[in-house]
Amino acid sequence: MNIQSYYDYCLAKKGVTEHFPFDEDTLVFKVGGKMFALSSLAGWEANTPSINLKCDPGRSQELRAEYEGLKPGYHMSKVHWNTVKVNIDVPQKLLLELIDHSYDLVFKSLTKKLQAEIAAQK
Repeated sequence: MNIQSYYDYCLAKKGVTEHFPFDEDTLVFKVGGKMFALSSLAGWEANTPSINLKCDPGRSQELRAEYEGLKPGYHMSKVHWNTVKVNIDVPQKLLLELIDHSYDLVFKSLTKKLQAEIAAQK
């Protein structure tokens, strides 16, 4: 996966916006004003990309045991967030599933009203 495919995949989801709330390097994707994915642009430029994604705690433990490229979230809650080192040993199909899972977790945490507004978007 490269930065453009990551960017396009995240932005294609309903209600997603991009932000740089921390600095000019950390690209954050949000749905309903809540983060579901973030990544350092410098990491992509240095060919050491990683993405922080929200994940169910039980699933996180299983995945961390199976993949070297999946670690507890860097600068995030180690229980609810993973850092996925891109292009190491996590298959792209799984990475896309993890992006979807993170988006779904955050989307489901939104109010029913906000969920309906986002779902109605084209």
